[in-house]
Order: sequence, then structure tokens, then C-alpha cells
Amino acid sequence: MGHPPLEFSDCYLDSPEFRETLKCYEQELERTSKFLKELIKDGNSVITAIKGYSLAVQKFSQTLSMFQFGVIGDSLTDDEINIAQSFQEFAGLLQEVEHDRMMLVQNASDLLIKPLEKFRKEQIGVTKEKKKKFEKDSEKYYSQVDKHLNLSAKKKESQLQEVMYGEYSLVLVYESDKEPVLAFLHSILTLNNLTVEMTQDFMPYKQELQLSLQNTRNHYESTREEMEELMKRMKHPSQICKMHSFLPMEGYLYCQEKWALGVSWVKYYCKYNKEGRLLIMVPCEQKTTTKQGPTQLMLKSCIRRKTESIDKRFCFDVETIERNTPVTFQALSEGDRKLWMEAMDGKEPIYHSPIHKQAEMELNEIGFKFVRKCINYIETKGKGQEGVYRTVGSNIQVQKLLNAFFDPTNPGDVDLHSSDGDIKTITSALKFYLRSLSEPLMTYSLHRDLICAAKSDNLDFRLSEIHSLTYKLPEKNREMLEMLIKHLVNVCSHSEENLMTPSNMAVIFGPTLMRAKEETVAAMLDIKFQNIVVEILIEDYKKIFSYMPEDSTAPPVPPPRITPRKRQPITISKRPPRVYQALSHEHYQHTESNY
Repeated sequence: MGHPPLEFSDCYLDSPEFRETLKCYEQELERTSKFLKELIKDGNSVITAIKGYSLAVQKFSQTLSMFQFGVIGDSLTDDEINIAQSFQEFAGLLQEVEHDRMMLVQNASDLLIKPLEKFRKEQIGVTKEKKKKFEKDSEKYYSQVDKHLNLSAKKKESQLQEVMYGEYSLVLVYESDKEPVLAFLHSILTLNNLTVEMTQDFMPYKQELQLSLQNTRNHYESTREEMEELMKRMKHPSQICKMHSFLPMEGYLYCQEKWALGVSWVKYYCKYNKEGRLLIMVPCEQKTTTKQGPTQLMLKSCIRRKTESIDKRFCFDVETIERNTPVTFQALSEGDRKLWMEAMDGKEPIYHSPIHKQAEMELNEIGFKFVRKCINYIETKGKGQEGVYRTVGSNIQVQKLLNAFFDPTNPGDVDLHSSDGDIKTITSALKFYLRSLSEPLMTYSLHRDLICAAKSDNLDFRLSEIHSLTYKLPEKNREMLEMLIKHLVNVCSHSEENLMTPSNMAVIFGPTLMRAKEETVAAMLDIKFQNIVVEILIEDYKKIFSYMPEDSTAPPVPPPRITPRKRQPITISKRPPRVYQALSHEHYQHTESNY
């Protein structure tokens, strides 16, 4: 089973549930490290065993080559000469085979052991070091926060020290150890006649594995690029403010609790639901004798606590239905207090960083005209160009083209063939237009259904479901999609020249045509399935767009698999077993009678 994705928004909240999820990732990282360590150990054992076996065979061949065929008399018959020479030939053959085997052994460490050790050291080892640094920085941060919160309100602001946060990231191991092991296995399978025969059976699986590795690498690179962009946006203050505007407010607060002998501040992890005005407080420090459950309070109002009224900073009072007196909370910072008060409709003003909304394109007549002109230009001048749609044009030229074409005063009056744009500019402008639509071409409402269809294990159901969902698109969307996919089919038919296969093209257009409504890590992990949907649209264009699917009122249920996969499972163990005929004593007699 997979692990739940870690959202960047959860990183900022740092909730107890997030920390539990993080522990699962740490355990998985440790398990991977132990697995690689065991693999390296067993790989060394295999190499040592091969060396011992090869040395024994070489010693045997040397003994065989030195064998002298003794006879009575001073001459050898032809048969005796042939027998003596056969020992020499066989010994030479063994020496040649073992020479190749020893060459393999000499390179085995470079092929298998060193890449795995390097990955374990540079990837997993570095991540563990980052974790140690994160824990060290966290300990320092919390000690500074405690000191920071205990400052008197009467002390000057300059006494507060800036707190730096450490970053800690987990490594997603996607394809790290496949290729060295594949190279090592391929070398082993080319040593003698029987191995050569096995290698011929192995080649289709090897080719399929290489294809799958390439597709996996494409999906991984596409997802990684989108993830990095999301992480950059999430770190921006304006995005943090935007995130808090639609997420339930969560975080750590100190609550003032009055006792007979004085007052104490208890740390809670709080969640506030704005719609129900419900505040849930989970204690962070449990007593050893009894376990305290969460406290639920229904809010009536929220009022900022004046600085001179309390010897604490960043405080606010909350009136609740359950308690007769207000509950006083202390936030971690002034900015954090503003967010809590904004969520609770307090008297503090709402602070928002200005967020500039990107200009949105429309799926209208001008948009159709623009796409048709781009397609005509590309199919006329650039469909055979290597890496078409993969290479990116100049942003300045792309914006210049779009501004000229979508100019409100004279829209669509641009001749692409007479302009100074090149293929890269035209393809980038077309992609930009599709990405900038107010709603993606394949719509938000069908996004989840399309992803679920792509995840189906049954290929027939996968195709029929995508076929059916395509005809649930609005008419304009389906018309634009059909025109675009037809163009991509045409471009992919020249893949020997442009190297753009349906799989490569889907990596580019998957996120463009099927972007998720919310940019989360979970959505990023679904990018590979978006790519699969677009790849199916390209590969099965004629079937999908030539006729409407059969109308069905009940939602289809995936049937059991009745046809094999297009690509066979990549495993040697599933190939048909070889049948070797047993050699009997009569077989040897029949063989000898033929000489």
C-alpha cells in the first residue's frame, strides 16, 4: 500500500497527524536503506561465488589441456589424434568463456555495487543528515519561541530575535536501482550457449523494461518539475495568505488556564471550523496518569487583547457558549494572531497580500481561430522538427504574439506565416493558450472520473470509460479537443524524425489539458495518470472520435480482464518454460551409430 502524500500546506501547519505521516516516510526510507544494504551484501556474495567458480573452471581447463593420451607404440591413430586434440579445443573453449566471465567480474562492482552504494550514500544518507539538521534547528527554534513568548509586553520589539526554519525533504525513490541491476543481469546472461539462448528470450522483456523505464522517467520528470514549481509558489508569502483563506485554521496556541495557586499557559493544537464556529483543542502535553481528550468550544466572538492588559504578547480573548468567562489564547507571532482573528471574524483588520490574477483566455471563436492557425503553421513547417513541442520558445516573443493576436481592437488579425515567429514560439504560444483557459479543456468536473479511468487495470474498461467521458464534455470543449488530438496524432506519426511518440507528447499535454482545480501534492502525483489519458486519446483517436459511445444509464463496472495487456509483464519467470528432452542410453547409442 502507498503512503498518503505530504502536502506543503501540512508542512506549514505541522500538525500531530502530519508528524505521524512523516514517521511513515522515515520508516520507509529506513526500510529502503536496509534493503539496499542487503542487496549490496548479496551482490558481493554473487561476485565472490562467480570468482570462485571461474577459478575452479580455469584450473580444470588447465588440467585438461595438459592431459597426454598414452598409447602403446610410437604412433597415434587418427581417432587418437582427434581425441587428444578435442581435449585441447575444449580446454581452449573453457578458457575463452572464463576469460569473458572474469571480465564481467572485474566490471561487476562498477555495474552493480558502486551505483547502489553511491545512491545509498548520496541520496538516503544526505536525507538522514538533513533530518538531523532539521531536528537540531527545530529544537533551537522551539527554545527561541518559548523565550520569545515569555517576553513581557512592555519590553521593546528589538529584543525579539529572528528565527530561521530548517527544511527537511524526503526522497521519492522511483527508478534509482533498476538500471544498474538491469545492466548486471544483462551481462550475466551472455556467457555461454545456453545463456545466449536465454538472452534471446529475455530481449523482448528487456526492451519493454527499457520502454517502461523511459516512460517512468518522463512521468517522474514531469511530476518533479510541477512539484518544484508548486513548492516555490507555496513558499511565497502571498500564497501562504491565500492558503489560509480557504483552509480550516489550524496550528499551535497557548491557552491561559487559571488555578487556585496561580495561572499557567498550556500548549494546544487547535483546529477552527469557520462554518460551524467550532474550536477543537488537542493537548500537546499529556499527563502520565490520565489521557486528556480534545476539548470542543462553540465560539460567540473574538476580541484582540490589548498589549498593556496582559504580560504576554500576541494574545486574544474568545467568548464561547460553554464557558462563562472569556478564554485567553497566545499565538506564536503577530502574524499568526492576525490569521487566527481573521478566521474567527475578530475585530482585527484582515490582512491580505495582493494576489494578481493571471489573465484568462476564453474558449471562443478567436481562440478556435488561434489554435487552427497554430496547427496549420506547425503541420506545414515543423511537424518533423526534432523535439517539437518539447523545446520552449522565448517568453518575450510568445507574449508579443499573444498580445497581437488577442488584441481587443483587432482580434485574430495576425498572419503567422508572415510573422517573424518560429516553431518554438508558435508551439509555446499554443500551449500557453490552453494552459490559460479559465477552465481546463477537459474540465474540472470530469477530472476525477478521467483519473479513475486511467488507474483501471482493465485496458478495455479504461478505453471505453475515457471514450464515454470524452462525450460528456461541453460541445466546444470536445470540438477543440478533437482538433488538437488529431493534430498530435499527425505529429506523432513522424516520430522517427521528431522523436515525439504518443507517450512523450502526453507528458507535455497531460498537465496542460487536465490540470487539477487545487494545486496539491496529491494532485501532482496524479500527473502520470493525466498523461495516460492523453496518451490513450492519441493512440485510439479514430475509435474515440469517430462515433459516440453506447448510451448507458448505469455507471460501468470494470469487468475482469479478458484480453492481455498490450505490453507483457516485465518478468522472466512468466515466460513459457523450456522443454528439454531427457537423454537416454539408447539416444547415445543412436548418436554413436551415426559416426
